[in-house]
Amino acid sequence: MVVRCRSACYLYCMHTCTYAWLLLVCRNKMILSLSLFALLLVNGTGFQHTVDRRKSFSHPTTPLNVIVGDEEHILDKTQRILQDAPAFDERFDSIVRSVFPSSITNSDLEYRVVSALAERGFTTSNTLLCSSLCSDELATRLADDFAKIYGRNFNLGGLAGFPFAGNIGFQTMSGHIPDSGFCLLIYGPHVGLTRDGSVGKVEREGVSLDDICCRSAIEASNFVMGASTGVAANAFTDLQQGAVQNLVAPLVDRLKESEHPMLELPYGIYDIQKELVEGIVNQGIGDVKGGIALLGGVQINTGPD
Repeated sequence: MVVRCRSACYLYCMHTCTYAWLLLVCRNKMILSLSLFALLLVNGTGFQHTVDRRKSFSHPTTPLNVIVGDEEHILDKTQRILQDAPAFDERFDSIVRSVFPSSITNSDLEYRVVSALAERGFTTSNTLLCSSLCSDELATRLADDFAKIYGRNFNLGGLAGFPFAGNIGFQTMSGHIPDSGFCLLIYGPHVGLTRDGSVGKVEREGVSLDDICCRSAIEASNFVMGASTGVAANAFTDLQQGAVQNLVAPLVDRLKESEHPMLELPYGIYDIQKELVEGIVNQGIGDVKGGIALLGGVQINTGPD
């Protein structure tokens, strides 16, 4: 059973020069003591042939995504990293909360997630960070923040945050998880929010005009709502956007019935992505070693000021 608590589970994620938000999903397979969110921890059956294949090489293997030999305690490291977080902007926080209530800062998010996972054996040296976020540089900053703690990120995502790497990408990622180690998979769409509270737009550094955010999602919604011609089906140069159009199509009635379709769009896309990600994880869970934690939600990106 999946329990989705929309009003209680927005997370305020403050990056350097940006903000983001997450809506987390609770599953009864592993309910944490934290009241605002839960993570899904799934045990795998092991990936023995990877270990055997490594032994056949005479040269040492190279750690691609985890921080091997990091002796600093993960919570001490997290606190040290979070000291560089930007100052809290109370005025802008009130603007964001007027649109997305019940939120916490990105610093709180990172510390709570890291703390909860540390209790279950997730460390910097045994955990592989993985994400399915939009290609937009604002969206990927959430993964960048967690990468400062866990190491480099294996990217499964593409436009609008859909997991375009699919089953083979997840299988490849699983082979990179340290022996008896874990994976933290972060996923979800994103949406822009300007300083005046406009949803679906964002200020970008060095750009005079507000930009559409997420452009891929909004263009796809315009197409399914009949407001644009979209991209050519199966065109190689727009394969991902063509897929986003098809994936967003089932949301047309939901968007038409909403008083705030631009606000409803990321929630609808999240629901679709949640189903896709869980389907990929369920199919590939046999290749996961110690376990996997899923952190899913909606990011809200804001401008540099």
